[in-house]
Amino acid sequence: MTSAADSRRPRRPDWAGRNYSLLTAAAFVTNLGSQGALIAAAFAVLEAGGDSGDVGLVAAARTLPLVLFLLIGGAVADRLPRHRVMVAANALNCLSQAAFAVLVLTGTPRLWQMMLLTALGGTGQAFFSPAAEGMLLSSVRGEQAGRAFAVFRMAMQGAAVGGAALGGALVAAVGPGWVLAADAAAFAVAGALRALLDVSHIPPRAAGGGILADLREGWREFAGRPWLWGIVVQFSIANAVVGAADAVYGPLVARDHLGGAGPWGLALGLFGAGTVVGALLMTRYKPRRLLLAGTLCVFPLALPSAALAVPVPAGVLCAVMFVTGVTLEVFGVSWMTALHQEIPEEKLSRVSAYDWFGSVALVPLATALAGPSEAAFGRTASLWGCATLVVVVTAAVLCVPDVRDLRRRSAYVTGTAQGTERITAERTAGEPG
Repeated sequence: MTSAADSRRPRRPDWAGRNYSLLTAAAFVTNLGSQGALIAAAFAVLEAGGDSGDVGLVAAARTLPLVLFLLIGGAVADRLPRHRVMVAANALNCLSQAAFAVLVLTGTPRLWQMMLLTALGGTGQAFFSPAAEGMLLSSVRGEQAGRAFAVFRMAMQGAAVGGAALGGALVAAVGPGWVLAADAAAFAVAGALRALLDVSHIPPRAAGGGILADLREGWREFAGRPWLWGIVVQFSIANAVVGAADAVYGPLVARDHLGGAGPWGLALGLFGAGTVVGALLMTRYKPRRLLLAGTLCVFPLALPSAALAVPVPAGVLCAVMFVTGVTLEVFGVSWMTALHQEIPEEKLSRVSAYDWFGSVALVPLATALAGPSEAAFGRTASLWGCATLVVVVTAAVLCVPDVRDLRRRSAYVTGTAQGTERITAERTAGEPG
């Protein structure tokens, strides 16, 4: 018999199972710590006597192993229990950030030490990201997948916004070393939560022919789906040019025309707030043509570069950034729902690894070329070039029939080690998910 206390206790929705809840809580904790740590790392370099070039080297030291090891990380995550890969990666991130914090708190760290520890963090991320995405996609079933992914992303984006604000304040109040230490503690807490994940529902993987064979199989799965590789190529270019505009041109335009770092920081904060609102919207919005709706919402990604090229007043830029955050999150949730619906479970991490690889591979190159492009063509022309490339590649991917036609189905296909089975979903066609 249910007691009065039990009846008053809030119940989790059916789609928020144990694994999903643990993954969401752990992602919130790590995002909260990591966003502050990014700010702390930059200020640690500057306080150690470094300049902007040294800050760039430390950032590049994290990106390089991320690019190098992502595909291997995806193969490993589909071969081993994903939660173990995630916990091991969190342990590596915890130890590297703790060592970074100790160096900062006890003396003046050397540049090579900071680069090495940051590279270890990037290596952990390369193994963690495909395993985490595969684990999340396999933790959700049925008609509420879209809503579950929206809530997950809302938690992540909210933590990112709050973490950046809190991290900046703490760096100013107590120094970067303690913020790095807090990030190490966040990784420890998140790793403990992920160690509790239940993987009994995931069938054992059949013995394969090794990592290279796994990578080839993942490539066949990736390359055999035009909608998949088409959108990954699109975002390889879009992420690269938007990353260059945000990292290089945005601060310069803010310095010269908008009044300094304050308005630029506010604009970035409103972009983050927009992603939270977009995720909230996607808890109710349920587009039938997943990728068509999502891809149409990528076009506004060109607006911030165009706004910087004009340049518009700070208030207008903030509004543009907010709208861009909202629309981009519509794509993000639609993309995760499509992967969940279309990719066999035992190949999720390898496919996610190719997705991640495409998303980050060109970012360092674009950032490095931003300065020479400005010298050759001017800042305004370079920013208009960034905006134009986003529009062109987004329009191009709409030429792929599967991008226009892929629909939210009434049944999902999930792969198992023994074969493929269909799982009935979307029992209520009109219910948002």
